[in-house]
Amino acid sequence: MKPPPFEYDDPSTLDEVLALLAEHGEDAKVLAGGQSLVPLLNFRLARPDRLIDVNGVSELDYLRLEHGTLRIGALVRHARLESSEEARAVPLLQQAVRFVGHVQIRNRGTVGGSVAHADPAAELPAALTALGARFRARSARGERVLAADELFVTHLTTSLEPDEILTEIEVPSSPPGSGAAFVEYARRHGDFALGGAAVLVRLDRGGTCEDAAIALLAAAPTPVRAAEAENALRGRVIDEAAAREAAARAVESINPTGDIHGSADYRRGLIEALLRRAILQAKESVA
Repeated sequence: MKPPPFEYDDPSTLDEVLALLAEHGEDAKVLAGGQSLVPLLNFRLARPDRLIDVNGVSELDYLRLEHGTLRIGALVRHARLESSEEARAVPLLQQAVRFVGHVQIRNRGTVGGSVAHADPAAELPAALTALGARFRARSARGERVLAADELFVTHLTTSLEPDEILTEIEVPSSPPGSGAAFVEYARRHGDFALGGAAVLVRLDRGGTCEDAAIALLAAAPTPVRAAEAENALRGRVIDEAAAREAAARAVESINPTGDIHGSADYRRGLIEALLRRAILQAKESVA
């Protein structure tokens, strides 16, 4: 299949991109890795009048660890995040990105593109939600910094304005005593996940959980922070009983969307089992 006709722009600077977005707004789409947008174009599910190709905007392609924060330019490819030395400061993120599609997709797809696409079954939005990432958006009008719950609105929808572009993701590095685990289930590797969990725990020297952060994927129209599960772990030694209780609390209020691959009840049970496994794996990974 072929996409509908469109005008094509190939800017080389962020200022050019912002000027084009200010001029064309809702009539334009930003093209980065194209792993989500190109299929939508081919199926005529997206019909923009103009594509703004940002692949030549080198100022969006960087990965830096600065003062305990991993700064990810929106144009960084998944494969670079997966293999970079800088990203080792955030093990949960490197674990999550390995589940993204296949090697060919990770070689081309971008971190910013995955975030802006806002698929609730996608790995990076869930991992970044658990990590408390901050998202920088720019327009000709200025810059905004958004938390995950401010950025993700619903299925495939963010709060980015038509004249805005995501430019950077800021991710706190994992503190000492931390462990992380990312677990998901798909019918085949690379398929959309039917459920999953991203878990970060921090233990004291005695093995008691001082803090926990948990996000669920494919559990709701956006990535979900499981606050009740986090509270169930804090102040406790993480064992099978603690993990089981936290997982049960996490799914009490979720209502996943069922489809031909699994009902809502099936997905709820799946997410509960995956989260229990992820909590125990995160605990075991603490150095």
